Amino acid sequence: MRPTKRSRALDVALAAGAAVTDALIAWVTTVDFWLPRWATASAAFVLGLCLVVRRRHPVALVAAGTAVGAATGGGAVSGLIACYSLGAYATSRRAVLCLTALGIASFALQPEPGLDRSEPLTLRLIVGMVFALPPVLLGLYMGARKQLIASLQERTRRLEREQTLLAERARVEERARIAREMHDVVANRISVMVVQAAALRAIAARDPQRAAETAEVIGDMGRQALEELRQVIGVLRLGEDSGPQTVPGPDDIAELVERSRAAGLKIALTTELGDCQLPPAVARAAYRVIQEGLTNVHKHAGEADTEVLVRQTSDAIELSVVNGPPPGEPERLLPSGGNGLVGLRERVTALGGALDAGPRPEGGFALRARIPLPAAS
Repeated sequence: MRPTKRSRALDVALAAGAAVTDALIAWVTTVDFWLPRWATASAAFVLGLCLVVRRRHPVALVAAGTAVGAATGGGAVSGLIACYSLGAYATSRRAVLCLTALGIASFALQPEPGLDRSEPLTLRLIVGMVFALPPVLLGLYMGARKQLIASLQERTRRLEREQTLLAERARVEERARIAREMHDVVANRISVMVVQAAALRAIAARDPQRAAETAEVIGDMGRQALEELRQVIGVLRLGEDSGPQTVPGPDDIAELVERSRAAGLKIALTTELGDCQLPPAVARAAYRVIQEGLTNVHKHAGEADTEVLVRQTSDAIELSVVNGPPPGEPERLLPSGGNGLVGLRERVTALGGALDAGPRPEGGFALRARIPLPAAS
């Protein structure tokens, strides 16, 4: 981490204060060391100024302080600050241990001309440890604390980034879910309504009674589409389990096929279902498969012959909507958003099933799905 402006200003202030203090202490000392007092004061002053690099070069600074102290006996204040910096900023704990031990040994064993050497070695070692260990230990504590705070801040930033990505993914998935639900609810009924409207325009003049019946069918389907749309919007607002939802059954599939027949499709429906009721999720997915298949027939195949199969086996439900080639090019192709089969495949796959859709070699289109049933069913 690069030091801030505040940290650099603090280092400059500490360096200036320590340099002046150590130089004055060395100058007023009455006992000469190995060098004259002016040389000792100058060395202490220079050593103090070196504290400006204490964050970047703590090991070199302590090594220089140990050498200056052994040669001149000066630099006490700078030595304390350098010991703290060694514990706080050195990356190698081995270097901290070795330099601290070297400094204590140098203080205890160095010859001091002009001073009484009657003190026992143990006492000098204790004095050296009292001088060196507290700032080193304080530096180790502060360094560990800073590292902990930095790691916690980095973890917080990482969690915020992950949370942002998860929220964005949730928004994308929710938009896709809304688009899928809207497509499933509206596409089939609107497609049939468009086909009915085209038929109404063709027969309005020559068969008024049938035209009125067709108009009534269009109105009913529009109201049903609005009601289903309200239900879907209510579920999206309140959550998936906000309230009871209707579970489609064989009668609903038969009604779906009958509406397409009324719109002009020739549909052969085969239903082979057992006595037990399908799980709600499987029943809704099966209904959507048939609904999407018939919607695609309305959009792209006109009045093509269509076969719808709903078969329940011991472990799955099999569905297919297969249509032959259209008898002629439809007058106007209905718009396609391209989301129907994609959303349908996601719905079926989420239940552990498989969906296959594509053109048939002999012409036409086939939509087939297999949805496994729970073991208890």
